[in-house]
Amino acid sequence: MDLNSKLPHVVIVGGGFGGLEVARGLKDLPVCITLTDRQNHHCFQPLLYQVATAVLSPADIAWPIRGILRAQPNARVIMAEVTGVDTAAKIVHTDSINLPYDYLVLATGATHSYFGHDEWEKDAPGLKRITDATELRRRLLIAFEEAELTDDGAKQRSLLTFVIVGAGPTGVEMAGAIAEVALQTLPPEFREVDPASARIILIEAGPRVLPSFPEDLSAYTQKSLEKMGVEVMTGTRVTKCDKAGVDIEGGRIDAHTVIWAAGVVASPAAKWIGAPADYAGRVEVLPDLSVPDQPDIFAVGDTAAVFYGGGKSVPGIAPAAKQMGKYVAKLIANRIKNKPAPPPFAYKHQGDLATIGRRIAVVKLPKPDFALKGFIGWLFWSLAHVYFLIGIRNRFVVAFTWLWQFLTLQRSARIISQVPKWSKYTAEEDT
Repeated sequence: MDLNSKLPHVVIVGGGFGGLEVARGLKDLPVCITLTDRQNHHCFQPLLYQVATAVLSPADIAWPIRGILRAQPNARVIMAEVTGVDTAAKIVHTDSINLPYDYLVLATGATHSYFGHDEWEKDAPGLKRITDATELRRRLLIAFEEAELTDDGAKQRSLLTFVIVGAGPTGVEMAGAIAEVALQTLPPEFREVDPASARIILIEAGPRVLPSFPEDLSAYTQKSLEKMGVEVMTGTRVTKCDKAGVDIEGGRIDAHTVIWAAGVVASPAAKWIGAPADYAGRVEVLPDLSVPDQPDIFAVGDTAAVFYGGGKSVPGIAPAAKQMGKYVAKLIANRIKNKPAPPPFAYKHQGDLATIGRRIAVVKLPKPDFALKGFIGWLFWSLAHVYFLIGIRNRFVVAFTWLWQFLTLQRSARIISQVPKWSKYTAEEDT
């Protein structure tokens, strides 16, 4: 692909669902496409918690971006980190190459928000990337290993205490999955410690779990978690995180493992281009998803602040990013073909889903008063997530793994590939 050709050059920053949808939507057009990402893979973030809790391996939910676009001759992929954008010269600066553009699509996603306390991140990691998931898996499994070796009751209790901050879908799913690990998977394998004695605490600053769901599904979720042994603390704010636990309003919880699921903030894309941003750092786009006063720059997915249905914010989920990516691809295609622009972007919400455990999930579909819960909800959740996976191989592997785990209660991805520095273990690799 010759970037010096006279064909329009479309630069896409980010290889998530939104960025990939733009690239694939332009596959048959006379354009040069460069997709750049600091990772070499696309990751299906909704299933990261299953990597963190040893159900799935990273390769089951991640795919090389080059492999996804290998059959698209007008697209190239580079692994580089964007450092800024010169909007006057229309150049994207990265740590290794400068990319001139005619059209720029920002699909850079979001990361964890600690609400002004970024120092908490090292002690309370979030879950946005494969590396986050594998680190949490190490912490989770090492906690049980070290609890097996200690005779100190207080230390053992701390090792087997797991705190999840934030009770949105990620927090709920992590809490339920850890409870299953402790109650179902590990007890037959340990001799000196009872993994079922683990304490799993889900903390939510708001009045209820899953605040974006209807109240009845929220109540059902909390009741289901409590039946699994999870302690749910609503209306409770965390005031400090450290390596020994968390401070909450009115008390202290000693915990070896703290997981952050309380908020997200957009990438610095708005700062790169000097665009207005909302409270979460998302670019405030126009109805056609372009940036104000910069009609050749677009933002999609978690990078964009988009609203629907009377002022509701479009959620940061895969279907939303895919819809935005398809729209921007069509808009750019129409411009290249000198056709009229499509109507303004209109988001179509396809529903909210969250799984609580091996046979329990809650689903709220757009149709009024239509909801699923329990085993039927879990089946719907499973089919929906398999559908959004990329590639037949991954769909088959994930579906088979879930069936095997459902029947045997086993989690096959329990490999501690690297022992953290804070562990008393000294070996770099676990054999």
